[in-house]
Amino acid sequence: MRKALLMTLAMVLFASAAFASDGGAAVAAVGPVAAWATALSMGIAAGLCGIAQGMGLKAACEGTARNPEAGGKITVTLILGLAFIESLAIYALVVNLILLFVKPLGA
Repeated sequence: MRKALLMTLAMVLFASAAFASDGGAAVAAVGPVAAWATALSMGIAAGLCGIAQGMGLKAACEGTARNPEAGGKITVTLILGLAFIESLAIYALVVNLILLFVKPLGA
C-alpha cells in the first residue's frame, strides 16, 4: 500500500511541474522538466512493479511449497495478480506518453 502511494505521489508531483507552463517564456523550461518527470516516474513505476511481482512470486512459491495440493489455485491467483501489477506499469507508461505528447519537448 505504501509503495503504491509513493508511486502515485511521485507521478502527481512531477506531472504538475511539467504542466505548469503558462506563457511563452515558461514553455522553454517545461521541455526538460517534462522529460525528467516522465523518465523518473516511469523508472519509479517500473521498479516498484518489479518489486511487487517479485514479492508475489516469492509468496506463491512459498505457498506451493507449504501446501502442494493448492498449487493450481495459487498459480491462477498468481497469474491474475501479476497481470494486475503489470497493468499498473502500462498505465504509468500511458500517463507518461500523454505527458510528453500533450506538452511536446521544447514546444
